[in-house]
Formats: sequence, structure tokens, C-alpha cells
Amino acid sequence: MTVQSMMFAAALIGSGMASAQTPPPPPPAEAKSSAAPYVMAAGMSDLYEINSSQVALQKSQNPHIRKFASMLIKHHQKTTAATMKAARRAGLSPAAPMLDPEAMTSVNELQTASTADFDRLYIGQQIPAHQAALDLHQRYASGGDAPALRGSARAASPIVKQHLSMAMKLQQGGKTGSMPRM
Repeated sequence: MTVQSMMFAAALIGSGMASAQTPPPPPPAEAKSSAAPYVMAAGMSDLYEINSSQVALQKSQNPHIRKFASMLIKHHQKTTAATMKAARRAGLSPAAPMLDPEAMTSVNELQTASTADFDRLYIGQQIPAHQAALDLHQRYASGGDAPALRGSARAASPIVKQHLSMAMKLQQGGKTGSMPRM
């Protein structure tokens, strides 16, 4: 390794750029209009939020991050239950949500993150995850093929939008303010 290569690597590590930040994958296009893929994508999104936030409760030292993570766990457990109930009303037999390999990679990244990097990585994943979830719910609510699920997606949208706003405030070093009740 040349001296220049070593200096570049040291600069990357010092800047934090060497730490990966892998947001979970966005849902497939068909999940925005078709019931079964929507239920699967919404469930996976909620499960990622729950699992990543459980890691945050274990690793973060920031009380605002911990409060946010606790809220996400509660809210996403409720949105999962509402989506599953709506899916059954729509005549589906939904399987329990599962993470795909990319979402598991995101959670694993958080589990192995240093304490110094954790909060930045966690919030850095939450923002694109909530942007994708908001897009999923809003699009399904406006054009999905199952009325019961459209209602569930419509109900989830403002919750996810609030989470996104709070994550953006945390990323800017702010507090989340009062946590919305669900």
C-alpha cells in the first residue's frame, strides 16, 4: 500500500465515510397497487422499523434517539396489526412479515456499528426507509386494488409522515418534540 493510499484510507476513516450506511430496499412497484405485494412490503417495512429500533434501544446513548425508537416500535406494531386485519377483510391470508436479505443487512449494520457511529447510521437509515414507506402507503391509498387495504394505507400515511419529520429533526441535531400517540 502506498503512502498516498494509506493517507486516503485514514482520511476516509476519520471522516466517517468508511462506515457504510445501507438503507433497506424500497418496495417493488407492484406493491403500490396490488394487495398481496402491498401487504408483504408494508409488513417488511414495519418489521425493519421494529427490529432496527430494538437495536437502537440497546445501542444508542442518546435519550432522544431512544425515545424515538421506542415510539417506532409501538407504532409499527400497531400498523402491522392494522394491515394484517385489513388484508384478512380483503380476503387475503397474509403470512407473518419477514425481512428480505437487504433489510437484514441494514439491521446487521446497526448491530455491528460502533457506539460513536450508531446514531448517525440509525437515523441515516430511518429517513430513506420512512420516505419509501410513505410513498408506498400514499400510492396504495390512492390507487390500490383492495378498499380495506386502501383505508389501512391511508391511516398509516400520516403516522409515517410524522416519523419522517421527527427523523429529519434528529438528523439535524434537534429534539423530536412530543411523541404522537397512536
